[in-house]
Amino acid sequence: MAMVDPTSRARRGVLAGACGIALLAAWPAFASGQARLQVWKSPTCGCCGDWIAHMRQAGFTVEVHDTGNAAARARLGLPARYGSCHTALIDGYVVEGHVPADDVARLLRERPKALGLAVPGMPIGSPGMDGPEYGGRKDPYDTLLVELDGGHRVFAAHR
Repeated sequence: MAMVDPTSRARRGVLAGACGIALLAAWPAFASGQARLQVWKSPTCGCCGDWIAHMRQAGFTVEVHDTGNAAARARLGLPARYGSCHTALIDGYVVEGHVPADDVARLLRERPKALGLAVPGMPIGSPGMDGPEYGGRKDPYDTLLVELDGGHRVFAAHR
């Protein structure tokens, strides 16, 4: 009969507990089935970097392509009228502009038949456009669900 080293068992318990804590910390990403968020942006855009930080803070894994976003937007089939300063792709959905992380998480939970989400332009107060340089200003804006036919409807209103 093999003897069990109690210190080894204790170490395994600590390791298992640490892994469990790490898994719980990342649970929002696992629960919503989030894949890697790929972002195309200008290498010099500060607000894009702030939006990426917002998404990472919300638990998203982000891969950044500093090549500009116009070609990515066109390749992904998003009409130019929904354009902003960065374009992203996650689990088959396009995410254009300063879309809040909660809206992206909801999109991934609900999985509508759509092209994706867009916050056209760069509304002040949206994630990435909410730094101290804006003095707390928050303009109202909508996150649009862009439908497969190029139309849209309001997905979330931010007031």
